[in-house]
Order: sequence, then C-alpha cells, then structure tokens
Amino acid sequence: MLRRALLLTTLLAATAAAQETGTRELLERYTTDRAVLLRRYDTEWSPERRERLRRFYDEWQRQLAAMDFDALGVEGRIDHVLLANQLRYELALLDRERGQLEEMRGLLPFAEPAMALQQSRRRLEKVDAPDVARRLTGLAAQVDSMRRAVERTLRDSSTGTGRPAPIVAFRAMNTLADLRRTLDAWYRYYAGYDPQFTWWAAEPWKRADSTMSAYHRLLRERVLGYRAGEDEPIIADPIGSGGLTADLRHEMLAYSPEELIRIAEREFAWCEAEMRGAAQAMGFADWKQALEKVKNAHVPPGEQPELARQLAQEAIEFVESRRLVTVPALAREVWRMEMMSPERQRVAPFFLGGEVLLVAFPTDAMRHEEKLMSLRGNNRHFSRAVVHHELIPGHHLQGFMAQRHATHRRPFSTPFLTEGWALWWEMLLWDLDFARSPEDRVGMLFWRMHRAARIIFSLRVHQGQMTPREAIDFLVERVGHERANATAEVRRSFNGTYPPLYQVAYMMGGLQLRALHTELVKGGRMTDREFHDRILRAGPMPVELIRASLTGTKLAREHEARWRFAGEK
Repeated sequence: MLRRALLLTTLLAATAAAQETGTRELLERYTTDRAVLLRRYDTEWSPERRERLRRFYDEWQRQLAAMDFDALGVEGRIDHVLLANQLRYELALLDRERGQLEEMRGLLPFAEPAMALQQSRRRLEKVDAPDVARRLTGLAAQVDSMRRAVERTLRDSSTGTGRPAPIVAFRAMNTLADLRRTLDAWYRYYAGYDPQFTWWAAEPWKRADSTMSAYHRLLRERVLGYRAGEDEPIIADPIGSGGLTADLRHEMLAYSPEELIRIAEREFAWCEAEMRGAAQAMGFADWKQALEKVKNAHVPPGEQPELARQLAQEAIEFVESRRLVTVPALAREVWRMEMMSPERQRVAPFFLGGEVLLVAFPTDAMRHEEKLMSLRGNNRHFSRAVVHHELIPGHHLQGFMAQRHATHRRPFSTPFLTEGWALWWEMLLWDLDFARSPEDRVGMLFWRMHRAARIIFSLRVHQGQMTPREAIDFLVERVGHERANATAEVRRSFNGTYPPLYQVAYMMGGLQLRALHTELVKGGRMTDREFHDRILRAGPMPVELIRASLTGTKLAREHEARWRFAGEK
C-alpha cells in the first residue's frame, strides 16, 4: 500500500512537471513568434501590420481555449492566465492604435500611401521604378499641400479656432518622423543596387523627404511651440477613463482610477503627518523648513560616487545581517557605476539603476541654477533613500534573479512588480528603522510622498482633470520638489517613454507586496527571506499572480482581479 501511494505521488509529480514544462514552452513560443512577426511587419501604424497582429492574437486565443485547463497545476494555470490576459490587452491596444490613427488622418492623409512602399518591399515584390517615381512625386505634392493648409489655418485663426489639437499634432509629428525613417530605409534598400530605380527615384525621393521634413518642422515649431535652445514643451497624451480601465484590467488591479487616487491621498496624508514629526525632532514647526535643511546637506561636487558606494554597501549589509533576502555573491560583485549626462538629467534628475547605477549630479555644462538644483535634489538623505531602491535589494538584485529564474515570463514584465518591488523595500526598511536620524526620515518620506503624488497627478492628467503645468506646480507646492526637478519628473511621465500607469505602479505595487507580506510573513507562513526569495524566483507578472504562486492558489480559467490589497474599510 505504501509503495503504491509513493508511486502515485511520483506519477502525479511527474505529470505536473510535464504540464508546467508545456506551459513554459508555450509562453516562450508565443514570445518568439510575436517578435519575428514584429520584425517582418515593421511599418509602425500600418493597417497591414495591425491586421496581421490581430490574426496572430486571435489564433493564440483559440489555441489557449483548446487546452485542458483543468489538468494544469498552480504554475501552469498562472502561465495560462498570464498569456490570456496579455492577448486580450494586445487586442485592445490594436483598437486604441486604430482610433489614434483615425484622429491623425486629417493631418497625415498621405500616411498609408507612404507605408505601402515599405510593405511592398517586405512582400519582396519587384519594384517598378517609373511607378515609384510617380508615387513619390504624388506623395511630395500631398505633403506640401497639407503643410500649406496647416499654415493657412495658423495664419487665419488668430483665436486658435481650427488649429490642430496639440495632442493630435504631437502624435502626428512623431508618426511623421517614423514615416521619414521608414522611407529612408526603403529607399536605401534599392538605391545604388538597382540602376533603373536610382535613375527614376533619386530626385522624387529627395523631394518627398524634404517636404516631410518641412512639414515636421511646421508641426514641431509653429503648432506645438518647440524652440531651439529652449526646453521642449510637455505635451501629455491622455488615454481617458476608458483607456485607464483597460490598462488596470491588464495589470490585474481591482480598483478604479478614482479609488486609486483616494488611496494615494491617504498615503500622502500619512507621509505629511510623519514629516511633521520628523521636522519637530529637527526643531522645526514647518516640515518644509526641515526639508529645506535636508536639501542643503549634499556632498561637494565630485564626491557623489563615493557617497553612492558607501550607501550601497550599507544597504547590502543591512538586509543580509537581518536575513531579509538572499544576495548572491556574484550580484554583489558585478554592479557598476556611471555618471548621468546633463541631457539625461533633464528627464531623470535623480539616480537610475539596475546592474549599472547611474548617478545624477551637476556637471560643468549645466547652468548655475541647474547645478544648484541637482545638488539639492541629490543630497545625502535623499540619496540614502534611493541607492538601495536602484541596487540591492532593489532593481539590480531583481534583474539579476529575473535573468536566471522563470525566464519564460520575462516578456510579461510589469512595473507594478518591477517598481513595486523596489518601493516595497523603501516601506520595509522604514519599518525596520533604516533611517538613523530625523534627516534620514525626511529623506525617505520625501520619496514616499513623491510616489503618492505621482499617482494623483498622472491619473488626473490622463483623465483630463489636470494639465502638465499644474502637475509641476503640484510637485513643487505639495511635495517640495525643486522646480527644474519637478519639470523633469512630469516630462518623464508624459514623453511617451513610459506607459500610462507606470507612475501609479511604484506605490500600488509596493502596497500589494506589503499586503502579501502581512498575509504570509506576519501570518507566520514564511520567513522574510523565504518570502522575498520566492518572489524573485517566480518571474515577472502582475502581483496578483505572484500571490497565487506563493499561496498555491489554483486560478480559474477566466480569472479576473478581485484582490483588495490596500486596506480600505
């Protein structure tokens, strides 16, 4: 009987292992197939690319639907739900892209004819040089006509009525730049290799490129207000409540934008109360006076790298001595440090990190006012609360482990885990008295207030309830940012580099991990080290799925986010 039970247990374990291997291979194949499709259909915004991707996602949805979901174990079900969630979101993004292209059509009526040239090349169709010359000539005429029409609108509408909407013009400007790059690659594929092509197409192509350049300059300078030698204007591209709802569903957050703002306001109020206590300990009645003192406690120019090295070592020793997480010796050895360029500091005025710690500090190329703001924004106490976020136990340790565990889930990375992990350590180290002085507490609280403020201003901008300028004022007046640093933060949020929910992800991801830590570690089911090590080995995915992995929960096929992690009553 015992032998039969052991045999059955071994068989079940082998079956589960085979199933988990199958879902890992499934996710890897999806990722590889999608990547090769994107390389083949490389014309951004083209209807052909969009429809091919739609068929691809539909095919994968049918494949998932045909799987025996009930036979899968915990991790296999997580993989299935993860891919199903991603497919649903990718289809929603295609619809969003189509809508945005329709909005731009009035400014870019020539976009699809331009795209068609590259698409023909990718289909390996034989080029008809005289026909190409004709099409390029027509393209140039259409672009020039559009440019003159916009110029007339600008000249004739002194009140602004009839002017292109800044958001649509901003998208059109960027799409036009993409079209120029695409046409340049298309032309250089043939030019010089096909004498007939070069003879017919060289001059029409130059004319088409020149007219597109002139139109791009018109949109950039006269419609959007870019000026040489000046900071670029910050133009937000709100996705609206519907877009936010779709993105929150994809990130598996069972909250509305309004609920998230209320949670952020609650966290902000907690920070302000703690700030007042730290300020009193420093001898100030007003916490902003205490913050001002902390800002001026910076090292002299040239000494920031040494401070960063000391802070990194201090954080590593802190988490290791308390057995909070496993730090592989190689992870301690390989991280490096580089200085951040003045250009990069315009959108990232503080430390950035991972395997390489990027140090923001004044350079001799900066204006005097910029140097002072960089010094103040990267003072000793702010830096002490950020270096561990970027290195160990934060992003560097996280990235090191992600390259070695559950790599099939790497393409499904989410900032709610990536940034939430690093923010959670800020919360945990606060609870463990990592701050040695009231000044250290002010430094840690400044960043925590900043994370709450990010949620408030980014969601309100995306809902059309706040402008980028008002967001900058909010950071200066409520959080105490230097204005140049606040401007850089808002520019970073809306320059198109980060997805709409990225700034929300820091604190909300941290709150998710805090709730999970309360459930599993304070609940006596795991030690701190077991908890953190298992998260690092689970792979990148929404924190709700991390929770299923750590608790051994078997998900339903049509899993939807239900976890209310924020402690609301």
